[in-house]
Amino acid sequence: MKSIMIPISVVILTKNEELAIADCIKSVVDFDQIIVIDSNSLDRTRVIASNLGAQIINFEWNNRYPKKKQWGLELTEIRNDWVLYLDADERLTKELVKEIRKCFDGRRDLNCSAFEMPLSYQFLGKRLKHGHKVRKVALINRNFCKFPEINDLGVTKMWEVEGHYQPLVEGKLGSLRNAILHSDPDPLFDYFSRHNRYSDWEAELRLNISMQKQVRGLRTRQGRFFDYLPWKPFVFFLYSYFWRSGWRDGREGFNYSIALSFYYWQISIKVLERRQIAKII
Repeated sequence: MKSIMIPISVVILTKNEELAIADCIKSVVDFDQIIVIDSNSLDRTRVIASNLGAQIINFEWNNRYPKKKQWGLELTEIRNDWVLYLDADERLTKELVKEIRKCFDGRRDLNCSAFEMPLSYQFLGKRLKHGHKVRKVALINRNFCKFPEINDLGVTKMWEVEGHYQPLVEGKLGSLRNAILHSDPDPLFDYFSRHNRYSDWEAELRLNISMQKQVRGLRTRQGRFFDYLPWKPFVFFLYSYFWRSGWRDGREGFNYSIALSFYYWQISIKVLERRQIAKII
């Protein structure tokens, strides 16, 4: 007998994700609705997603708010109050699908407005069990959650998706035990390109008091702790590789810890560069 669909709309954000989109969609076939919000992909992303039964909606950013996630929350095409946001390089494990189904099985009164869940990273082909871990508020009731409008539109190389912060949640935040698997099939060139863009935004954040005040309360407790830690690249490596036992993941664990430390070094050196430019001007 076919299982009852989980009453959640899955929203997947894409732009040229032909290598990742199929696995992402296949991991959420138990959900009532799958929408792909695509940003003018030039590859086969839309064809693959459509062939797998997803509804395709195009998004073209006008360089203003709302950005892509909040814009998606407001779509009339979404037919459920609860929305699960995924990037194309993320997928749900069978354990997480089962856990979500249990929460929405019709016999429970949900007393929260959103759920956070851990992210499990796959790096250089290996799923990492140790090292730095993050949690993501990805499952939200759109009647009680929204993505804030940060004063960041003037940031150089600004992009269409909200930054690395959590949505605002009106009400209780629930927690799920099982993880979203982050598995990016793109080459490392793309990984470092994204981090180069993200680090621009993070550097601007550290120099913009208005942005700082807005974003600080939207970070996780762990994120707030690390944000302004002195010698962050070095301290972060020690934390991830030794304190959080990243060394137990072997070469991949070492390279992942180094890559993240390098990302934080990028942020710090870009802050220094901007301060020097400001003095010259």
